[in-house]
Amino acid sequence: MSLLTEQIKATLADKGIPEKAAFFPRFFKSGPGEYGEGDQFLGVIVPEQRKVAKAVFKEISYEEIEVLLHDVYHEVRLTAIYILVYRYQKLKIDSEQKELVDFYLSQLDFVNNWDLVDSSCHHILGNYYLNRDKQLFYELADSGHLWRQRVAMISTFYWIKRGHFDDALALAEKLLHHPHDLIHKAVGWMLREIGNQDFEVEMSFLRKHYQTMPRMTLRYAIEKFDPDLRKQLLAGKLEY
Repeated sequence: MSLLTEQIKATLADKGIPEKAAFFPRFFKSGPGEYGEGDQFLGVIVPEQRKVAKAVFKEISYEEIEVLLHDVYHEVRLTAIYILVYRYQKLKIDSEQKELVDFYLSQLDFVNNWDLVDSSCHHILGNYYLNRDKQLFYELADSGHLWRQRVAMISTFYWIKRGHFDDALALAEKLLHHPHDLIHKAVGWMLREIGNQDFEVEMSFLRKHYQTMPRMTLRYAIEKFDPDLRKQLLAGKLEY
């Protein structure tokens, strides 16, 4: 372990709040049989993790980032995620962007809770693949791996915000009947974001699927709808 990674881990440990460290295992479902099983927590709040990441993202090596990503503590891994995002956002040369993207993809086994996924994939993969072939995301969606499937869905956020809906809709359809509620939420969230950009595009998808899609997905997707329309959709009886 390098001096820099030791300093980062020591800084984060110093910023731990015992009450948060006690609460986070319940919040991130790290108990036996839960999706975050075995994860450990220092109790560091996100703004403090971002401060650490901003202080080092320019100088830290990929080897050192990998050490952080492999750490047992959730906040150390999330700080590494922020480092990658901050670095990617400063890169202008395609070869350097590709190097970071390839590194990120090689470390997906350690992007292993919903906040690590949601804080990174659309900023990195979504950006890089905006005008590139999207086959990677269909492979992730078909992987049978919860976090890779969430990466596939949440990466579309970047495209949705720029008016590119086709792959987001195709991935939503592919993952629509996934057994896990974290994918239900992800799909519903992205459908809602599509609706924020183009209501009719979302409604076209919902007309096709609202009677059979998971309840949680539907609730997330229609959260901002007019109350009467929301009531019709939840009742499974759309009037138009």
